[in-house]
Amino acid sequence: MSKIPPIDLAREYQTIRHEIEAAVGDVLVSGQYIGGPQVAEFEAEFGTYVGTSECVACNSGTDALYLALRALDVGPGDEVITSPFTFFATAETISLTGATPVFVDIDETFNLDAQQVEAAISEKTRAIVPVHLFGQPADMTRLGAIAASHQLAIVEDCAQATGARWQGRPVGSLGTVGCFSFFPTKNLGAFGDGGAVTTNDPAIARRIRRLKDHGASARYYHEELGANSRLDALQAAILRVKLRYLDGWNARRQAIATTYSQCLAAVDAIAVPSVRAGAISVWNQYTIRVPQSRPSQNTDNGGAISTRDRLQGSLQESGIATSIYYPFPLHLQPVYRHLGYRSGQLPLVERICTEVLSLPMFPELSHPEQDRIITVVKDALSQLGDPQTLPS
Repeated sequence: MSKIPPIDLAREYQTIRHEIEAAVGDVLVSGQYIGGPQVAEFEAEFGTYVGTSECVACNSGTDALYLALRALDVGPGDEVITSPFTFFATAETISLTGATPVFVDIDETFNLDAQQVEAAISEKTRAIVPVHLFGQPADMTRLGAIAASHQLAIVEDCAQATGARWQGRPVGSLGTVGCFSFFPTKNLGAFGDGGAVTTNDPAIARRIRRLKDHGASARYYHEELGANSRLDALQAAILRVKLRYLDGWNARRQAIATTYSQCLAAVDAIAVPSVRAGAISVWNQYTIRVPQSRPSQNTDNGGAISTRDRLQGSLQESGIATSIYYPFPLHLQPVYRHLGYRSGQLPLVERICTEVLSLPMFPELSHPEQDRIITVVKDALSQLGDPQTLPS
């Protein structure tokens, strides 16, 4: 029986192979590999797609966050509120500016709990970084109102959510700036690293353009310390091709997510992901929760195996690969021990980290493959037994 991966980039490539090869060939023939018309055209097209007047391409989603925070003059002595349930780069970039990340708990959609965000604001707070996790927008209406009342910037982490919408508007156009990743596994992925910052503020865009090019406003004229963070022309050309397919790919992801939810919602041993009213998710991941039950199996060294891990093992034995995003919350990471967070301080995220399991999700996933995944999940859970339900 063939294996089912979490994502299959090779399949995606085969669907657009000839267009990609033609675009890459044009760049190679041009001899313009850094900057040039391909990058400029991509910035214009992506800005139009997101709905902002400005778009600055850079070399990663991590740099997009860092450059955005730098452009907002976030630095030592400042605090930035963000989620503990995200990839490390979200908090890392805050720390790299010299500011301090302030972590607040999440809600059942895996995104920031707006009520807790407001409670965490202090006189040192400069910005909020909501993460549109797994492709679902955070509650930008409430977060926007909170930010406005306290005169804070909002830096949207859109790395997993290109094409998602909140109240009809695309993510990346809802805050002060939007930060995107084009890592290959993202909904809009390059053939390597890539990123972009979107904004409607021309002054912020100018600052980011300077920062991403060693702080230079003109060649060999450097006004501040910056970085080398350019999107190369080959990646821009590839992204221009793929951008034309993005909405169709996202629609297929939405259909796959609907099927998962319809078929798994009645399974008592798991909880399917919920989507907040007003949000349109683009499902970079389809992540279920598997509550802990009494261990009925042990590891070789005597440790208990969680229900989640046992289910993942059963899927693996059936040739179905899954992923855990994320097993450790950021506020309890060793690097942030000095911030003084304690186990139990952010209880929902700490519990969720022990329960989440992401099933295969990519536009080319076939109907028979998805049927097989659903069947194996149901069969495995019926054999594991002793389910606990999630709290209401």
